[in-house]
This record gives sequence, structure tokens and C-alpha cells, in this order.
Amino acid sequence: MRWLLLGALLALMLLFPALGAVVLGTVTAAVSKPLVVAFALGLAAGLRLRRTRGWTR
Repeated sequence: MRWLLLGALLALMLLFPALGAVVLGTVTAAVSKPLVVAFALGLAAGLRLRRTRGWTR
């Protein structure tokens, strides 16, 4: 699914060259905000953690 979305984005960027500037501007604006970056990193880390079941000693 991830590769399909990336492929669709790349296809749109090839069809509409001005879309590249819009995507780059959006990514730059999102990365420049520390709260958004911290939330995304926390979300990614939380999804990758394996939770143990039951009591562990």
C-alpha cells in the first residue's frame, strides 16, 4: 500500500511538474514545526514497539 501511494505521488508529479514545488513546500512547512516532528516520531516509535502480554519478571 505504501508503494502504491508513493507511485501515485510520483506519477502526479511527473504529470504536473508544478506539483513538485507544492509537495516540497508542504514537507518543508511540516518539518519546520518541532511539534509536528516530535508527534510523528512518537507515533512511529509507538507503532514499532512490541508490547509484552502478561506479567514479565
